[in-house]
Amino acid sequence: MDSYDVAVIGGGPGGYVAAIRAAQLGKKVVLFEKERVGGLCLNWGCIPSKALLRNADVVNLVRDSATWGISTGETTFDFGAAVDRSRQVVDRLVGGVEGLLKDNGVTVIAGEASFSGARQISCNEETYEAEAIIIGTGATTRMLPGVEIDGTVILTSREALARKDVPQKAVIIGAGPVGIEFAHIWASYGAEVTVVEMLDAVLPLEDPEVSRQMARSLANRGIDCNVGTRVESVTVNGTTATVSTTKGDDTSTIEADAVLVAVGFIPHTEGLNLESAGVATERGFIAIDDEMRTNVDGIYAIGDVTGKLMLAHVAMQQGVIAAEHLAGEAVTTLDYIQMPRATFAQPQVGSIGYTEGAAKAAGFEVETGKFPFAALGKAIAVGETEGFVKVVAEKSTGQLLGIHMIGHDVNDLLGEASLAALLESTTREMGFAVHAHPTLAEALKEAALAVDGEAIHIARRRAAR
Repeated sequence: MDSYDVAVIGGGPGGYVAAIRAAQLGKKVVLFEKERVGGLCLNWGCIPSKALLRNADVVNLVRDSATWGISTGETTFDFGAAVDRSRQVVDRLVGGVEGLLKDNGVTVIAGEASFSGARQISCNEETYEAEAIIIGTGATTRMLPGVEIDGTVILTSREALARKDVPQKAVIIGAGPVGIEFAHIWASYGAEVTVVEMLDAVLPLEDPEVSRQMARSLANRGIDCNVGTRVESVTVNGTTATVSTTKGDDTSTIEADAVLVAVGFIPHTEGLNLESAGVATERGFIAIDDEMRTNVDGIYAIGDVTGKLMLAHVAMQQGVIAAEHLAGEAVTTLDYIQMPRATFAQPQVGSIGYTEGAAKAAGFEVETGKFPFAALGKAIAVGETEGFVKVVAEKSTGQLLGIHMIGHDVNDLLGEASLAALLESTTREMGFAVHAHPTLAEALKEAALAVDGEAIHIARRRAAR
């Protein structure tokens, strides 16, 4: 029986990072992955979708080329080539992760692993022992009752990312980041897209002002968003589907040749045999403490399977914390409220911290400041003036409680927002910090100044609330 210091189950963003960090700290590490390292994010999520989103940006730029004094004549757009490029990007990055694991001395075993005890793992009819075990098995798409994925008409994001043709008419069930990103991609290539969302807003977890701006942007592009609408059934007839919906007392049907189910994710614990190790779950998620420890000594869990915040970068940081803690290092508690969140359609949506409403509900006395990209030199120069930056701050101290942004490529500003949150910055500090001109980041400075009515490049009456 092979023995290791650390065994990691799942090679997604959290798992492979945990394995590498544990190896850096001198541990003998084995990583079990049933498919390719990189997990859902790298293979069938974050990375290939961003490659396709880049293609969509280029398509829209070429389509609007006359704005820039460029005549392209008759142009065709090959979505199949875009998908091929996305798979090439995935292969390159998977190869890179495989190389990093090898360089750090991590043993990678291909196969589906499960517990056979608190310190034992079974895989490929072999048994392995480890002093510490990290569970990083991720999540799978949440399905709607009575709706079955066929991979042709009814799709999850995985099938949608592999599909090489654009549907003529598409229904997307769910207006979260995945749904909105696919709406942007398919609409950019000419699809007629309808989004159906049970809650009362697109991107319902974002600040309401951001959600309303995104709804306007989608409507301006001809994307129909039916919010506050419940899907009752999806019926497939050959190569098309009929989606039946209700909104209040009204019922309607939508015909489509593709239906994307994007209503969230559920933890992937099936087949792990957690019972044999005694690992506890809550609502299906593996329960953990601030150090990523489960209720069983020596067993940790990270990433989507914990349900803390289903984002790849959160899983990565959880993986680092788990590896460092089991190695005896001091670790810092993660503040899940102050984690960056991003939607990569255009306009992009980036946020961190409390929304205005959530801050008030948490007991803070709140002031806000907002700065529109329509007043920003860099945005005007590049022809992308849609959106704004909104800052939420505590009134008495000026401490930044949240930053919410919508606009072209605003997610490039999330690094500064995350650092400001980590350092517990105030609006006065962000407003004093010198930002290079002309850059999009100046909108952060101006929005911070606007909290006190001191923004320079908009009228005071617009800056003040």
